[in-house]
Amino acid sequence: MQTPLDLKLLTTFVRAAHSGTLSATAIQVGRTQSTVTMQIQRLEETLGQSLFHRSGSGVHLTGHGERFLGYAERILKLQDEALSAFSDHGLRGAITFGCPEDYLIAFFPALLKSFGTIYPDIEIKVVSAPTPDLHRLLHARQIDMALVSIADPTATDIARTEQLAWVGSKPTLELHDFGTGIGDEDNTDRATSTPIPLALAASNALDHKAACDAMDAAHMPYKISYASNSLAGLIAVARSGLAISVMMQKAVPSDLYILKSPLPPLPRLGLKVATGEGPQSLMIGAFGDHIGKLLPFL
Repeated sequence: MQTPLDLKLLTTFVRAAHSGTLSATAIQVGRTQSTVTMQIQRLEETLGQSLFHRSGSGVHLTGHGERFLGYAERILKLQDEALSAFSDHGLRGAITFGCPEDYLIAFFPALLKSFGTIYPDIEIKVVSAPTPDLHRLLHARQIDMALVSIADPTATDIARTEQLAWVGSKPTLELHDFGTGIGDEDNTDRATSTPIPLALAASNALDHKAACDAMDAAHMPYKISYASNSLAGLIAVARSGLAISVMMQKAVPSDLYILKSPLPPLPRLGLKVATGEGPQSLMIGAFGDHIGKLLPFL
């Protein structure tokens, strides 16, 4: 008689296949790395096949592992469907979700609280990262889904749009002491003034590109004085008065100011729920539907 497959081992195997490292898998399944190694070995013994190539950089699926991954994902998805159909408690399990820091602050307390009320047995593990990094994590299957930014706010599959804003420590640009000469009637040649210092997200972020494009189009001199993917860092620099920052308008703290003219207008961005390739579990579908229904009204 064949040994039945252990669903816990399948879960560990799928997580390891997606993450590519046993250390990341250990965090995701809440076990030690040695326990994860033992679980993979037990599954390989059950199947009589080696599922991973192991190296110093992580683990990679063997040919048998690639073939078995599809079966394992289908078995786990079928388990979710069965539990949902016949359990009074509904869906249960864990989702690893990625989100930029400003969206996390602005929207996710309400989203997570309301989702937890409906699905108390689903654990949401959150990874905070900028959109380009979230796409890489989705492709590597290290996260299950993400809320990402897109440059086109008119796309049909977006959940909502958000306005980018210039942010400073004083109500107007003229009140900031950057030595630009803006607002000075004697300064008629803005192009020769001191560049406006900007505190922006890293160069691969959409808001960084939007800020630079807007300044270039307006022929306004600027310099990147501070670059970071930390929203807290950008807020701290803006509060110091040493630079102007750019962030989502809803994420602007109450002690900072949204700046307008003579700074050029900034675009709106679209917010979209993105998932990895392949079949998605009912949990992922439920959380994605919840975000899509609630996010436009937050």
